[in-house]
Amino acid sequence: SNWRCITIPESVTSIGKEAFYNCSELRNITIPKGVTSIGYAAFSKCSSLASITIPEGVKSIERSAFSYCTSLASITIPKSVTSIGDYAFEQCDSLESITIPEGVISIGNKAFYGCESLESITIPEGVISIGNGAFYNCTSLASITIPESVTSIGEEAFHNCSELRNITISEGITSIGYAAFYECSSLESITIPEGVKSIEGFAFGRCTSLESITIPEGVTSIGYRAFQDCKNLDVVIENSKENVEIGDYAFDGCKSVTYTK
Repeated sequence: SNWRCITIPESVTSIGKEAFYNCSELRNITIPKGVTSIGYAAFSKCSSLASITIPEGVKSIERSAFSYCTSLASITIPKSVTSIGDYAFEQCDSLESITIPEGVISIGNKAFYGCESLESITIPEGVISIGNGAFYNCTSLASITIPESVTSIGEEAFHNCSELRNITISEGITSIGYAAFYECSSLESITIPEGVKSIEGFAFGRCTSLESITIPEGVTSIGYRAFQDCKNLDVVIENSKENVEIGDYAFDGCKSVTYTK
């Protein structure tokens, strides 16, 4: 735990499970170009690590690889990476920005959970899924664009992103997960695309700044308390009441709900 600087030799091709776990004084590390995988919790709880460059050639960042690296302010992820594992950057609460490269196809469950300083993130075309709680409690995140390639937004994906004001949801999305945007209290506008079939329970609950939303005709299911306590919200549903399954208290506390058919 007293190591401050480590150089990994060029001969190393993988960094194993918990290799540097809780090396709390580690400030600098050089990962060689030959490394292709960073294992489970490899650098977890390296609380003094301020920056790291992941070399081209790494294909996966495994579960909890950099979790609780509380001093980590910046990180470069190369184009060779295709997946970011569950909890990979959990509670990296000094991380301000990150660019996810075009090769990534999945962002794991709670991958960036509790990154409270994260103000911006770029999700590239090619990402298919955003995991459960992926950006839960990213309380500084102000805006995000979800690309056309994404087909699912997981449960609680953006729960309590309290500074999130604008979000663009891609046309490829068919379902908005349980509590996906719950307590996004600064969210002012959102467009639900035509391809969405269901809005799950609590999806937009307590989005108290949301003033208007149009739910397209293709939506056939709106879950339990989906828009609970959206006190300033006028809801327009482009369908008839008979054609949409509405969960209990789905619009409890909303300003108004109008069906156009």
